[in-house]
Amino acid sequence: MTPPLHDMLEAAALRGAPPGVLAYNRIDGPGSSIDLREVQQAFWKLPPISDVDPADPAMPWSSGLPRTVAITIDTGTQIDALPFEPGRISVRSVDYDTEVSARPGEVLPTAENWLLKIVELFGLSGVQFVLHNVRPGIESAGLGGSATAATGVCILANELAGRPFGPVQLLSMASRMEQEMGVSLTGTQEQSNVVFGGVTDYVWFPWGVPRPPLDSSAPGEPSAQGVPNAPESSEISYGSSVRRTLVSPDAYAEIESRMAIFHTGLTRASTDTNSVWMAALVTPEGYRAHKRLIELAYRYAEGLRTRDWVEVAGAIRGYREVRTAMCPEYVAGAGGIIDGAERRGCTAFPLGAGGGGGVLVFGGRPDDLRDVRGELAGTYEEIPYKIMTKGHGLINFPIESE
Repeated sequence: MTPPLHDMLEAAALRGAPPGVLAYNRIDGPGSSIDLREVQQAFWKLPPISDVDPADPAMPWSSGLPRTVAITIDTGTQIDALPFEPGRISVRSVDYDTEVSARPGEVLPTAENWLLKIVELFGLSGVQFVLHNVRPGIESAGLGGSATAATGVCILANELAGRPFGPVQLLSMASRMEQEMGVSLTGTQEQSNVVFGGVTDYVWFPWGVPRPPLDSSAPGEPSAQGVPNAPESSEISYGSSVRRTLVSPDAYAEIESRMAIFHTGLTRASTDTNSVWMAALVTPEGYRAHKRLIELAYRYAEGLRTRDWVEVAGAIRGYREVRTAMCPEYVAGAGGIIDGAERRGCTAFPLGAGGGGGVLVFGGRPDDLRDVRGELAGTYEEIPYKIMTKGHGLINFPIESE
Protein backbone atom coordinates (compact mmCIF):
# COMPACT_ATOMS: atom_id res chain seq x y z
CA MET A 1 0.00 0.00 0.00
CA THR A 2 1.31 3.46 -0.89
CA PRO A 3 1.93 5.53 2.26
CA PRO A 4 0.06 8.83 2.70
CA LEU A 5 1.57 11.88 0.99
CA HIS A 6 2.53 13.40 4.35
CA ASP A 7 4.58 10.33 5.30
CA MET A 8 6.32 10.24 1.91
CA LEU A 9 7.19 13.92 2.20
CA GLU A 10 8.47 13.43 5.74
CA ALA A 11 10.77 10.62 4.63
CA ALA A 12 11.95 12.70 1.65
CA ALA A 13 12.68 15.67 3.90
CA LEU A 14 14.73 13.50 6.25
CA ARG A 15 16.79 12.34 3.27
CA GLY A 16 17.29 15.97 2.26
CA ALA A 17 15.52 15.33 -1.05
CA PRO A 18 12.10 17.02 -0.98
CA PRO A 19 10.20 16.86 -4.28
CA GLY A 20 9.91 20.14 -6.10
CA VAL A 21 9.89 22.04 -9.35
CA LEU A 22 12.06 24.78 -10.80
CA ALA A 23 9.80 27.07 -12.85
CA TYR A 24 11.59 29.42 -15.24
CA ASN A 25 10.88 33.05 -16.12
CA ARG A 26 10.77 34.54 -19.61
CA ILE A 27 11.72 37.53 -21.73
CA ASP A 28 8.64 38.75 -23.56
CA GLY A 29 9.36 41.84 -25.69
CA PRO A 30 6.84 43.00 -28.33
CA GLY A 31 3.63 41.06 -27.85
CA SER A 32 3.54 41.57 -24.10
CA SER A 33 -0.02 42.36 -22.90
CA ILE A 34 -1.74 41.40 -26.17
CA ASP A 35 -2.07 37.88 -24.76
CA LEU A 36 -4.60 39.29 -22.28
CA ARG A 37 -7.98 37.64 -22.86
CA GLU A 38 -9.71 40.93 -23.62
CA VAL A 39 -7.26 41.66 -26.43
CA GLN A 40 -7.47 38.11 -27.77
CA GLN A 41 -11.23 38.43 -28.01
CA ALA A 42 -11.13 41.91 -29.50
CA PHE A 43 -8.85 41.03 -32.43
CA TRP A 44 -9.31 37.34 -33.17
CA LYS A 45 -10.81 36.61 -36.58
CA LEU A 46 -11.00 33.60 -38.87
CA PRO A 47 -8.38 33.93 -41.63
CA PRO A 48 -9.64 32.96 -45.09
CA ILE A 49 -8.73 29.33 -45.65
CA SER A 50 -7.28 30.25 -49.04
CA ASP A 51 -4.70 32.50 -47.34
CA VAL A 52 -3.22 29.72 -45.22
CA ASP A 53 -0.23 28.01 -46.78
CA PRO A 54 0.98 25.28 -44.37
CA ALA A 55 4.38 25.29 -46.09
CA ASP A 56 5.06 29.01 -45.51
CA PRO A 57 7.02 29.43 -42.24
CA ALA A 58 6.32 33.19 -42.24
CA MET A 59 2.62 32.46 -41.54
CA PRO A 60 1.48 35.78 -43.09
CA TRP A 61 -2.14 34.86 -42.37
CA SER A 62 -1.35 35.33 -38.65
CA SER A 63 0.00 38.89 -38.99
CA GLY A 64 -3.23 40.48 -37.75
CA LEU A 65 -3.79 38.10 -34.83
CA PRO A 66 -2.64 38.59 -31.21
CA ARG A 67 0.72 36.87 -30.64
CA THR A 68 3.63 36.76 -28.24
CA VAL A 69 7.16 35.39 -28.38
CA ALA A 70 8.43 34.01 -25.07
CA ILE A 71 12.13 33.36 -24.47
CA THR A 72 12.74 31.06 -21.49
CA ILE A 73 15.65 32.06 -19.26
CA ASP A 74 17.37 30.45 -16.30
CA THR A 75 15.94 32.65 -13.57
CA GLY A 76 12.71 31.73 -11.86
CA THR A 77 11.16 30.21 -8.77
CA GLN A 78 11.95 26.96 -7.01
CA ILE A 79 9.03 25.34 -5.18
CA ASP A 80 9.59 22.51 -2.71
CA ALA A 81 6.94 20.27 -1.15
CA LEU A 82 7.55 19.72 2.58
CA PRO A 83 5.55 17.77 5.16
CA PHE A 84 3.02 19.86 7.07
CA GLU A 85 0.47 19.32 9.80
CA PRO A 86 -1.76 16.38 8.74
CA GLY A 87 -5.15 17.58 7.60
CA ARG A 88 -3.85 21.03 6.61
CA ILE A 89 -2.13 22.67 3.64
CA SER A 90 0.20 25.66 3.52
CA VAL A 91 2.09 27.94 1.13
CA ARG A 92 5.15 29.91 2.28
CA SER A 93 7.15 32.49 0.32
CA VAL A 94 10.74 32.96 1.46
CA ASP A 95 11.30 36.15 -0.56
CA TYR A 96 8.08 37.87 0.49
CA ASP A 97 8.12 36.46 4.07
CA THR A 98 4.49 35.34 3.93
CA GLU A 99 2.73 32.15 4.94
CA VAL A 100 -0.89 31.02 4.67
CA SER A 101 -2.48 27.75 5.74
CA ALA A 102 -5.92 26.20 6.11
CA ARG A 103 -7.79 22.94 6.12
CA PRO A 104 -8.70 21.65 2.67
CA GLY A 105 -12.23 22.74 1.89
CA GLU A 106 -11.88 25.87 4.02
CA VAL A 107 -9.55 28.01 1.87
CA LEU A 108 -11.19 31.40 1.34
CA PRO A 109 -11.12 32.66 -2.29
CA THR A 110 -9.01 35.77 -1.62
CA ALA A 111 -5.95 37.23 -3.33
CA GLU A 112 -3.79 36.26 -0.34
CA ASN A 113 -4.84 32.62 -0.75
CA TRP A 114 -4.47 32.30 -4.52
CA LEU A 115 -1.62 29.77 -4.42
CA LEU A 116 -3.14 27.92 -1.47
CA LYS A 117 -6.39 27.65 -3.43
CA ILE A 118 -4.48 25.92 -6.25
CA VAL A 119 -3.06 23.36 -3.79
CA GLU A 120 -6.57 22.75 -2.45
CA LEU A 121 -7.91 22.09 -5.96
CA PHE A 122 -5.73 18.98 -6.23
CA GLY A 123 -7.08 17.33 -3.09
CA LEU A 124 -3.72 17.39 -1.29
CA SER A 125 -3.26 17.38 2.49
CA GLY A 126 -0.39 17.48 4.95
CA VAL A 127 1.86 19.44 2.61
CA GLN A 128 3.49 22.87 2.55
CA PHE A 129 4.72 24.46 -0.69
CA VAL A 130 7.78 26.63 -0.05
CA LEU A 131 8.72 29.13 -2.77
CA HIS A 132 11.96 31.02 -3.23
CA ASN A 133 13.37 32.96 -6.17
CA VAL A 134 16.44 31.50 -7.86
CA ARG A 135 17.96 34.98 -8.00
CA PRO A 136 17.24 36.84 -4.74
CA GLY A 137 16.53 40.55 -4.58
CA ILE A 138 14.97 41.21 -7.98
CA GLU A 139 11.49 39.82 -7.22
CA SER A 140 9.79 39.27 -10.59
CA ALA A 141 11.72 42.03 -12.46
CA GLY A 142 9.04 42.12 -15.16
CA LEU A 143 9.91 38.54 -16.06
CA GLY A 144 6.50 37.07 -15.25
CA GLY A 145 7.24 36.11 -11.65
CA SER A 146 3.71 35.78 -10.30
CA ALA A 147 2.59 33.67 -13.26
CA THR A 148 5.75 31.58 -12.94
CA ALA A 149 4.94 30.90 -9.29
CA ALA A 150 1.31 29.99 -9.99
CA THR A 151 2.19 27.70 -12.88
CA GLY A 152 4.96 26.06 -10.89
CA VAL A 153 2.53 25.36 -8.04
CA CYS A 154 0.09 23.84 -10.55
CA ILE A 155 2.80 21.60 -12.03
CA LEU A 156 4.07 20.43 -8.63
CA ALA A 157 0.57 19.81 -7.24
CA ASN A 158 -0.31 17.91 -10.41
CA GLU A 159 2.72 15.63 -9.96
CA LEU A 160 1.91 14.97 -6.30
CA ALA A 161 -1.71 14.18 -7.21
CA GLY A 162 -0.77 11.70 -9.95
CA ARG A 163 -1.05 14.00 -13.00
CA PRO A 164 -4.84 14.36 -13.29
CA PHE A 165 -4.48 17.38 -15.62
CA GLY A 166 -2.70 17.94 -18.92
CA PRO A 167 -0.29 20.78 -19.70
CA VAL A 168 -2.79 23.15 -21.31
CA GLN A 169 -5.23 22.64 -18.44
CA LEU A 170 -2.50 23.58 -15.97
CA LEU A 171 -1.55 26.82 -17.71
CA SER A 172 -5.22 27.74 -18.05
CA MET A 173 -5.75 27.07 -14.34
CA ALA A 174 -2.76 29.23 -13.38
CA SER A 175 -3.93 32.11 -15.58
CA ARG A 176 -7.50 32.08 -14.34
CA MET A 177 -6.57 31.77 -10.68
CA GLU A 178 -4.20 34.73 -10.88
CA GLN A 179 -6.66 37.04 -12.61
CA GLU A 180 -9.94 35.92 -11.10
CA MET A 181 -8.59 35.89 -7.53
CA GLY A 182 -7.63 39.55 -8.02
CA VAL A 183 -3.84 39.09 -7.93
CA SER A 184 -3.15 40.80 -11.27
CA LEU A 185 -4.31 41.11 -14.86
CA THR A 186 -2.67 38.31 -16.80
CA GLY A 187 -2.88 36.52 -20.10
CA THR A 188 -1.52 33.08 -21.01
CA GLN A 189 2.00 33.79 -22.26
CA GLU A 190 3.97 33.50 -19.02
CA GLN A 191 2.08 30.36 -18.01
CA SER A 192 2.64 28.78 -21.43
CA ASN A 193 6.33 29.59 -21.12
CA VAL A 194 6.63 27.66 -17.85
CA VAL A 195 4.83 24.65 -19.31
CA PHE A 196 6.56 24.52 -22.72
CA GLY A 197 9.73 26.69 -22.65
CA GLY A 198 12.23 27.50 -25.40
CA VAL A 199 12.05 30.41 -27.83
CA THR A 200 8.42 29.97 -28.75
CA ASP A 201 5.93 31.87 -30.87
CA TYR A 202 2.31 31.85 -29.67
CA VAL A 203 -0.65 33.03 -31.74
CA TRP A 204 -3.57 33.47 -29.39
CA PHE A 205 -7.03 32.19 -30.31
CA PRO A 206 -9.43 32.76 -27.40
CA TRP A 207 -11.92 29.95 -28.06
CA GLY A 208 -11.98 26.18 -27.90
CA VAL A 209 -10.83 23.55 -30.36
CA PRO A 210 -13.62 22.59 -32.82
CA ARG A 211 -12.20 19.14 -33.64
CA PRO A 212 -9.24 16.98 -32.57
CA PRO A 213 -5.73 18.32 -33.23
CA LEU A 214 -3.99 17.35 -36.43
CA ASP A 215 -0.73 15.87 -35.23
CA SER A 216 0.23 13.32 -32.60
CA SER A 217 1.68 14.25 -29.22
CA ALA A 218 2.62 12.89 -25.85
CA PRO A 219 -0.29 11.63 -23.71
CA GLY A 220 -2.14 14.49 -22.07
CA GLU A 221 -0.77 17.12 -24.44
CA PRO A 222 -3.22 18.24 -27.14
CA SER A 223 -0.74 18.32 -30.00
CA ALA A 224 0.79 21.69 -30.71
CA GLN A 225 -2.64 23.06 -29.88
CA GLY A 226 -3.97 22.74 -33.41
CA VAL A 227 -0.98 24.17 -35.26
CA PRO A 228 -2.17 24.95 -38.80
CA ASN A 229 1.23 24.30 -40.38
CA ALA A 230 1.66 20.83 -38.95
CA PRO A 231 3.93 19.18 -41.55
CA GLU A 232 2.26 15.76 -41.48
CA SER A 233 -1.18 17.04 -42.48
CA SER A 234 -2.57 19.15 -45.27
CA GLU A 235 -5.72 19.93 -43.30
CA ILE A 236 -6.30 23.20 -41.45
CA SER A 237 -7.86 23.31 -37.99
CA TYR A 238 -8.92 26.59 -36.40
CA GLY A 239 -9.90 27.41 -32.87
CA SER A 240 -6.89 26.70 -30.67
CA SER A 241 -3.75 28.70 -30.02
CA VAL A 242 -0.76 28.11 -32.27
CA ARG A 243 2.48 27.17 -30.56
CA ARG A 244 5.64 26.73 -32.59
CA THR A 245 9.37 26.72 -31.95
CA LEU A 246 10.65 29.98 -33.40
CA VAL A 247 14.39 29.63 -32.80
CA SER A 248 16.25 26.35 -32.30
CA PRO A 249 18.79 25.87 -29.48
CA ASP A 250 21.74 26.09 -31.86
CA ALA A 251 20.88 29.76 -32.43
CA TYR A 252 20.42 30.73 -28.77
CA ALA A 253 23.92 32.20 -28.57
CA GLU A 254 23.07 34.68 -31.33
CA ILE A 255 20.19 36.03 -29.27
CA GLU A 256 22.13 36.04 -26.00
CA SER A 257 24.89 38.12 -27.60
CA ARG A 258 22.33 40.78 -28.58
CA MET A 259 20.06 40.92 -25.51
CA ALA A 260 20.80 42.04 -21.96
CA ILE A 261 18.52 42.66 -18.99
CA PHE A 262 19.06 45.54 -16.56
CA HIS A 263 17.09 46.37 -13.42
CA THR A 264 15.93 49.89 -12.65
CA GLY A 265 15.87 49.21 -8.91
CA LEU A 266 12.17 50.10 -8.82
CA THR A 267 9.05 47.95 -8.78
CA ARG A 268 5.40 48.67 -9.45
CA ALA A 269 2.31 46.47 -9.76
CA SER A 270 1.81 45.36 -13.37
CA THR A 271 -1.94 45.84 -12.99
CA ASP A 272 -1.38 49.61 -12.81
CA THR A 273 -0.31 49.75 -16.45
CA ASN A 274 -2.26 46.76 -17.79
CA SER A 275 -5.48 48.35 -16.61
CA VAL A 276 -4.67 51.57 -18.53
CA TRP A 277 -4.12 49.61 -21.74
CA MET A 278 -7.34 47.69 -21.19
CA ALA A 279 -9.24 50.95 -20.72
CA ALA A 280 -7.74 52.25 -23.98
CA LEU A 281 -8.92 49.15 -25.84
CA VAL A 282 -12.53 50.35 -25.87
CA THR A 283 -11.73 53.77 -27.39
CA PRO A 284 -11.25 54.29 -31.15
CA GLU A 285 -7.72 55.65 -30.73
CA GLY A 286 -6.73 52.95 -28.26
CA TYR A 287 -8.17 50.21 -30.45
CA ARG A 288 -6.06 51.42 -33.38
CA ALA A 289 -3.00 51.52 -31.09
CA HIS A 290 -3.54 47.91 -30.02
CA LYS A 291 -3.90 46.91 -33.66
CA ARG A 292 -0.54 48.54 -34.31
CA LEU A 293 0.96 46.54 -31.43
CA ILE A 294 -0.22 43.32 -33.06
CA GLU A 295 1.46 44.30 -36.34
CA LEU A 296 4.72 45.05 -34.50
CA ALA A 297 4.56 41.76 -32.61
CA TYR A 298 4.46 39.92 -35.95
CA ARG A 299 7.48 41.91 -37.17
CA TYR A 300 9.35 40.99 -33.99
CA ALA A 301 8.60 37.28 -34.39
CA GLU A 302 9.64 37.30 -38.02
CA GLY A 303 12.80 39.26 -37.22
CA LEU A 304 13.86 36.66 -34.65
CA ARG A 305 12.96 33.76 -36.93
CA THR A 306 14.98 35.11 -39.87
CA ARG A 307 17.75 36.73 -37.73
CA ASP A 308 16.88 40.13 -39.18
CA TRP A 309 18.27 42.17 -36.30
CA VAL A 310 17.32 45.53 -37.83
CA GLU A 311 13.70 44.37 -37.97
CA VAL A 312 13.90 43.14 -34.37
CA ALA A 313 15.23 46.51 -33.17
CA GLY A 314 12.57 48.43 -35.10
CA ALA A 315 9.77 46.29 -33.68
CA ILE A 316 11.07 46.70 -30.11
CA ARG A 317 11.38 50.47 -30.43
CA GLY A 318 8.00 50.87 -32.16
CA TYR A 319 6.18 48.69 -29.64
CA ARG A 320 7.65 50.63 -26.71
CA GLU A 321 6.63 53.95 -28.26
CA VAL A 322 3.03 52.89 -28.91
CA ARG A 323 2.67 51.47 -25.40
CA THR A 324 4.16 54.60 -23.86
CA ALA A 325 1.77 56.85 -25.80
CA MET A 326 -1.15 54.98 -24.24
CA CYS A 327 0.42 54.82 -20.75
CA PRO A 328 3.42 57.10 -20.00
CA GLU A 329 3.84 55.39 -16.62
CA TYR A 330 5.01 52.29 -18.48
CA VAL A 331 8.57 53.67 -18.81
CA ALA A 332 8.75 55.25 -15.34
CA GLY A 333 12.21 54.59 -13.90
CA ALA A 334 13.53 53.13 -17.16
CA GLY A 335 14.48 56.42 -18.84
CA GLY A 336 18.18 56.21 -17.99
CA ILE A 337 18.48 52.72 -19.46
CA ILE A 338 16.52 53.64 -22.59
CA ASP A 339 18.62 56.78 -23.17
CA GLY A 340 21.87 54.93 -22.60
CA ALA A 341 20.85 52.20 -25.03
CA GLU A 342 19.80 54.63 -27.76
CA ARG A 343 23.04 56.61 -27.45
CA ARG A 344 24.99 53.46 -28.21
CA GLY A 345 22.95 52.37 -31.24
CA CYS A 346 20.77 49.94 -29.29
CA THR A 347 17.20 50.08 -28.06
CA ALA A 348 15.40 49.12 -24.85
CA PHE A 349 12.08 47.71 -23.73
CA PRO A 350 10.64 47.68 -20.17
CA LEU A 351 9.65 44.06 -19.70
CA GLY A 352 6.18 42.83 -18.88
CA ALA A 353 3.93 45.72 -17.97
CA GLY A 354 6.96 47.80 -17.04
CA GLY A 355 6.33 47.41 -13.34
CA GLY A 356 8.93 44.84 -12.34
CA GLY A 357 12.00 46.97 -12.96
CA GLY A 358 13.51 44.72 -15.62
CA VAL A 359 14.43 46.36 -18.93
CA LEU A 360 15.52 44.50 -22.05
CA VAL A 361 18.36 46.12 -24.00
CA PHE A 362 18.77 44.93 -27.57
CA GLY A 363 21.70 45.58 -29.86
CA GLY A 364 21.76 44.43 -33.45
CA ARG A 365 25.54 44.22 -33.13
CA PRO A 366 27.11 42.56 -30.07
CA ASP A 367 29.77 45.29 -29.91
CA ASP A 368 27.07 47.93 -29.42
CA LEU A 369 25.59 45.96 -26.55
CA ARG A 370 29.02 45.74 -24.91
CA ASP A 371 29.24 49.55 -25.15
CA VAL A 372 25.87 49.87 -23.37
CA ARG A 373 27.08 47.55 -20.62
CA GLY A 374 30.05 49.81 -20.09
CA GLU A 375 27.87 52.91 -19.88
CA LEU A 376 25.28 51.44 -17.51
CA ALA A 377 27.69 49.55 -15.25
CA GLY A 378 27.71 50.86 -11.70
CA THR A 379 24.33 52.57 -12.11
CA TYR A 380 22.04 49.67 -12.96
CA GLU A 381 22.26 46.01 -12.01
CA GLU A 382 22.50 43.58 -14.91
CA ILE A 383 20.55 40.33 -14.59
CA PRO A 384 22.64 37.62 -16.28
CA TYR A 385 20.76 34.82 -18.02
CA LYS A 386 20.98 31.85 -20.35
CA ILE A 387 18.19 30.72 -22.66
CA MET A 388 16.59 27.40 -21.69
CA THR A 389 14.94 24.78 -23.88
CA LYS A 390 12.39 23.84 -21.20
CA GLY A 391 10.08 25.93 -19.08
CA HIS A 392 10.47 23.90 -15.89
CA GLY A 393 12.32 21.01 -14.34
CA LEU A 394 11.15 18.51 -11.75
CA ILE A 395 13.32 17.91 -8.67
CA ASN A 396 13.60 14.62 -6.70
CA PHE A 397 10.92 12.78 -8.68
CA PRO A 398 9.77 10.08 -8.43
CA ILE A 399 9.36 10.26 -4.67
CA GLU A 400 10.77 7.21 -2.92
CA SER A 401 8.40 5.67 -0.38
CA GLU A 402 11.14 4.65 2.04
